[in-house]
This record gives sequence, structure tokens and C-alpha cells, in this order.
Amino acid sequence: MTLATSVVRPFSGLDTGWSACSMKVGFVGLGQMGGNMALRLLERGHDLIVTDINRDSAAPQLSEGAEWAATPAQLASKADVILSSLPGPAQVEAVALGADGILEGISEGKVYVDVSTSSPLVIRKVAAAFAEKGASVIDAPVSGGSSHSRAGTLVFFVGGPAEILEQARPVLADLSKDIIHIGPIGGGSVAKIANNAIGLSTLSLLSEVISLGVKAGIDHNTMHKVLREGAYGQGHYLNLIVPQVAFKHRYEPANFALDLGRKDVALATSLARELDVPLPMINLVEQGAVEMVGRGHGKKDSAILFSLQELRAGVSIHDDDAQSMEL
Repeated sequence: MTLATSVVRPFSGLDTGWSACSMKVGFVGLGQMGGNMALRLLERGHDLIVTDINRDSAAPQLSEGAEWAATPAQLASKADVILSSLPGPAQVEAVALGADGILEGISEGKVYVDVSTSSPLVIRKVAAAFAEKGASVIDAPVSGGSSHSRAGTLVFFVGGPAEILEQARPVLADLSKDIIHIGPIGGGSVAKIANNAIGLSTLSLLSEVISLGVKAGIDHNTMHKVLREGAYGQGHYLNLIVPQVAFKHRYEPANFALDLGRKDVALATSLARELDVPLPMINLVEQGAVEMVGRGHGKKDSAILFSLQELRAGVSIHDDDAQSMEL
């Protein structure tokens, strides 16, 4: 499935402490992120109803004027827009579709927005069930930590119809600096999952190369500086190589040939064997490079590893005007 992406800019007027459009908002799930978002909505002038599995979690919001609801169903019966911030897919499904869940209380024309990091399959199931009652659903997981949730500077990745996003926009705008409309329902969850996956994977890769440097006698802070100041740390790959080389299949002439990339990674894995440093992820990268060299692509740009992943996944991750090629 191809997901068209657009950016919806939130209200950018002076932050006077009041929203451009106050709404009756319900908020389910008052953990660190959800609790901060709920407090932000109160500050922005929204009429807020809250609920959580633990009523004590709602103490800060109740002290600021929020109304308590005994169940998600009760909350949904009173609110125009309902948000939930929950630990994962099982909780989202239970809160949305379970006994005393949002579905029981929601009515035609209302909007449910799940901001959890969850499953696209679950939110599509939820959306189908809500549609039978004439209610709408979008998934809008967030990027940004606790401080951003309190300051209203989150980024939302939104999946669902554009017109439903516009209904919820007065609420989301008060919580965010950017709202990125990914495309169909579930698209927001896919985007968030991808962001979190690359984050954790990058940490793992960084731990491998820094540990190799330290075992070889380089201070870890020096290794960090080397990585930060080099091509990787300057965003060369994400900002230049991916959009200008990989997405365009511009592998010739090579900026950095795969033969050289393979050689350099082999030097790293060879050193790691000498020093007894495990490099599980980097060893997998080396094998991908070996495969593509074996296919005759050693003189092409190292970014051709993107095309190997296209082959493995059976998808296109290049632009329409990309150069044609065969693996």
C-alpha cells in the first residue's frame, strides 16, 4: 500500500493559554504522556473529561478542573472528541471495543483518536466497528517525549480520512508543532512503528561500533565525537544518500562504491574477531554487501543495498522517475 504524505500545520497564533477552538474532549489513559497531554488541553481551554484504570492517576487533571468518568463508555457519551494514550494494542482494543468501552458510549458524528503506539491492524478493526455507529476513527501516534507532551510541541503521525483529521485538528493542534497526515487509517501507526524501530536499531548499531572502538583502545567519548562529526552524524545518509541516490536508483557513477563499503565493513568485522567483540547487526550488513557484490554490483554505489531490500521485501521504495535496473 502506498501512503500519500502531507503536512497539516497547527494553529500558530500567539500562545495566550487559550485554544483557538475549545471543544468537549475526553481523554482515556493518564500515564506520563497522556497525563501531560490532558493537562495541556486544560491549559488551552478545552472542557476535559478523563478516565483511567487508576483514578489516582487523574488527580492532577481533576485538580485543574477536569471531570471524571467512571468508564470509557461514560466518557465517550459526553465528549465530542475522544483521545486515548495506552500502553499497546491489547489495551487499545479493550478500551475501544471491550465491555464499558468507548464504542458503547460513542454516537454518530463523534471522533475517536488513538495516540498510542499500537498496531495498524487493531486500529483498522476499531475503525470498522465504529463506522457501524456512524462514528469516525483516526490513529495519531506521537513523536516526542514527556517534555514535548507537556509543552504542546509533539509531532502527530495521522492515519485516516483528511476530513476527520480536520474535525480533530483543534485538539491536536494544541498538543503539537506538526501534524503529518500519512494517509489511510493505520498509516500513523505504521509511521510510528518505523520511527521506533530505526531508533532502537540505531542505538544497537552505535553500541556495536563504539564498543569496537573502545576495545581497540579509543575512549568512548572520542568515538562519540568521531561519529557525530563524520558523515553519519552530519545526516549525510538520511538527508542526501537516501533521497538523491537510493530513491532515484542513481548508483552510477558511484559516490562510494559497494566494493569499498564491503571492504571497510570487512575490516570492522575482522578487527572485531581479533578483539572478541560481537557485531551481530554489522555482520548481517556485511553479508548483504557480499551478496550484492556477488551479483555483479560492486562498482555501483553502496546505496544499492536499498534495492536488495526492495527485492527481499517485494516492494518499491524508489521514485517514479528512478533509473531502471535489474538485480
